Amino acid sequence: MRIYKNRWIQTCTALICSLAIVLSVFPSFADDNIDSLEGQSSALQSELEGINQEILTLTNEISTAQMQIEILDAEIARTSDALAEAEANESKQYEDMKSRIKYMYEHGNATLLEMLFSAENMTDFLNKADFIENLSEYDRNALDNLKAVHQQIEDEQSTLQTQQESLASLKAELESSQAELQAKAAETSTDLADVQARLEQARADEAARLAAEAERAAQEAAAEAGNGSTNTDSSYDDSVIQGGGIDASTDDVTLLAAIIQCEAIQDYDALLAVATVIMNRVASPLFPNSISGVVYANGQFEPVWTGRLDSVLSAGPTSLSLQVAQDAINGARLAAVADCYYFLYAGGSNRDGVIIGGNVFFPSW
Repeated sequence: MRIYKNRWIQTCTALICSLAIVLSVFPSFADDNIDSLEGQSSALQSELEGINQEILTLTNEISTAQMQIEILDAEIARTSDALAEAEANESKQYEDMKSRIKYMYEHGNATLLEMLFSAENMTDFLNKADFIENLSEYDRNALDNLKAVHQQIEDEQSTLQTQQESLASLKAELESSQAELQAKAAETSTDLADVQARLEQARADEAARLAAEAERAAQEAAAEAGNGSTNTDSSYDDSVIQGGGIDASTDDVTLLAAIIQCEAIQDYDALLAVATVIMNRVASPLFPNSISGVVYANGQFEPVWTGRLDSVLSAGPTSLSLQVAQDAINGARLAAVADCYYFLYAGGSNRDGVIIGGNVFFPSW
């Protein structure tokens, strides 16, 4: 009996010891599991933040590419209008020349001889002979000039279209990369939610909130990139207000005059509207703080890319362009566009804004 009792005591003692050993292991195992999950959660969060930052960078690049495409679209429309006008002028000049040739042919040399022999003296005779000879030469020169303008516009349009296609290709590549990153972000968010759910419910809720914010931000960015709008063609406030003058060199005045001459018709309000946008940028911390910095900023003004600005600088701006540039530097601003930082050729854009001199002006892209 004592033997059985001793064996029972020994068995109980062994069980208690074993249970104590097992229980002592559980806390250590739990701590290791929490540390592992916390490490995974931290790593996934860092990865997701990096992906979101890349998505933000790509979104900004896509926005810039879209802005440049819109600028080129507007300039292509402007160039197409100019090409149509040049073709009409060329056709009219050609028809006028044919009419004169037909008249001379139908009436023979008699009319020309009558003109010559009607001369009152030798000087008058020579002048009329020169007139007859120069008439055809004038037609030829005028037609050649029109053809040269026609070819120049066609070349410029071809250059703009090539740039437009290049930017469209770049935009497509950026959007493809953005889609891949968004898919990776979604997958990472799912993993993060799973790890955090296993760690604790509160952290799972936080992960869900972050994932929802990231998805909403991506949707808003996509919606903003795809937004379309229409022009608002209405009367505008043509009053001139004072926005504060700046110190500027003669070169600054000439550069401002040249760029506004490239971008606007020769009308005071139209020129001052473009000058106001440029001076608004100079005063804004979001843009370079000098006229040359704003004008030559990458991808902002089409005449800089195509060489039109250099041509105007070489020939010299008009007196009206110089006057408007000096007024703007002295502080003059067109009230209607006092809050605008962007503009496009209205004939090639469907954006809302104030239309002045064929351009549509708006505050933000």
